[in-house]
Amino acid sequence: MSGTRLGKAALIVSGGILLSRLLGFLRTMTLAGILGSTRAADLFQDAFTIPDILFYLMAGGFLSITFIPILARHMAAEDEREGWRSFTAVFRPVAITMTALTVIAMIAARPIVSTVFPRFTAAELDELAHLMRIVFPAQIFFVLGSLFMAVQYAHKRFVIPILAPLVYNTVIIAGGLLAWQAGDTSAEGFIWGALVGAAIGNFGLQWYGAHRLGLRWERNVPWNHPALKEYLLMALPLMLGQSVAVLDEQFLKFFGQLAQAGSTGLLAYARRINMLPVGMIAQAAGVAAYPFLASLFTEGRIREFRQTVTRALRYGIFFGCAATAAAVGAALPAIRIAYQRGRFGPEDTLVTAGLLALYALSIPFWAIHQIYARAFYAQRRMWIPVGVGTAATAVAVPLYLWLFNIMNIRGLALASSLSIAVYAIALASIWHVRNGVDDLRPVLGTAWRSTVSGVAAGLSTWGVVRLITGGSVPGADLSLGALAAGALTVVLVYAGVARLLGTRELTSLLRGRARRR
Repeated sequence: MSGTRLGKAALIVSGGILLSRLLGFLRTMTLAGILGSTRAADLFQDAFTIPDILFYLMAGGFLSITFIPILARHMAAEDEREGWRSFTAVFRPVAITMTALTVIAMIAARPIVSTVFPRFTAAELDELAHLMRIVFPAQIFFVLGSLFMAVQYAHKRFVIPILAPLVYNTVIIAGGLLAWQAGDTSAEGFIWGALVGAAIGNFGLQWYGAHRLGLRWERNVPWNHPALKEYLLMALPLMLGQSVAVLDEQFLKFFGQLAQAGSTGLLAYARRINMLPVGMIAQAAGVAAYPFLASLFTEGRIREFRQTVTRALRYGIFFGCAATAAAVGAALPAIRIAYQRGRFGPEDTLVTAGLLALYALSIPFWAIHQIYARAFYAQRRMWIPVGVGTAATAVAVPLYLWLFNIMNIRGLALASSLSIAVYAIALASIWHVRNGVDDLRPVLGTAWRSTVSGVAAGLSTWGVVRLITGGSVPGADLSLGALAAGALTVVLVYAGVARLLGTRELTSLLRGRARRR
């Protein structure tokens, strides 16, 4: 497989994720302006906690991962009809199970929130249960839509799947603004937007994309079709194990309730900006590489498979360290421009900027995790990343509590980064124990060069920004100037140090640009 095809796929996915994260960022800006750092902001974040866990328990986030190898095998054998029979065999029980669980969860919403959020008042619990009942049906659309996405990914079609979060975030923003214009400053308008956005973007649009590729419902498919058993064997570990990467956002909400009102919102605002580069770099690399990795492994092209993993890792680390340097160095003006308006004040800006700097340390580790995990999934070794991730979760819980007691909510942001780092390093270690260390040396070479470049760029950017702002919250115009100066500094210093160290990824990028000219 040529690196060009993977590069084009990664570019498409990265572009889509960039737009999605920007819309998500705009959504968070809207939330911050309307809800600020109030309990209403906390309730919005918390309303997704149990529905998201239901989604994860159904392996909803991994449906594409588990189903793509099944479809890829039938596509390689040019047996399209059996591929659609396999789809029907899996879709049918998943739809029935998810619908039943959603109905049960909606009925039991009030006692559930009382157990999970014991520090909330009775009125807050009633409001939270009401918001959750609106959100729960969206999980049906997410789960079933993931199967439609799997059909498109198996055909290496990425455009329509990346539209799903764009539609989702757009409708959430519209719902919140419509409610605000009507005089409602609660979270309910945003919540209704989430339900409608999931129905349109994650279900309806994805059905259309799969239908365009020839998807059809096969009748008379037995309930014990072999594809269902194969799917369950791959999905079961993902259902039983809950990795720290999956639960990272839930930890934010659960532990955030231990702090003062508004803390969950501030953590979510900082995390939202941090997940922008995570999505563009880590998630894009993993999503784009996975269909190619699954095909290469199915076809027995093991050498190309390992080369693809190594290439994706090196570029993920290279860009991840650059993103960390930028986020750490320019956190203050970035938060000032992004959020400080309406009910979000200067004190909120200072706190959120500090949280962002701590969250940003995780960016390269997110890239490492995404790529190694999908490499294991492509080999159908689901238990390994899930087992390691579940063990990392067991380590993370006391780490969150310990750091929270020492550093308050800043400890939660740091615990998030450290947990992802532990998970990524453990996953990488097991990968190379099982697959050999031949490809490890170039990855380590990229890692140390990128780390040195990132530290130099981050410190330089922080110094320039502090020189301009004086370390206090500046006005909007000065913040824009500081952000522009910081961006220029991080690019020049990171690229300059990387070139001095002979970083091959930078050299390859420059050569590619020269060839296009």
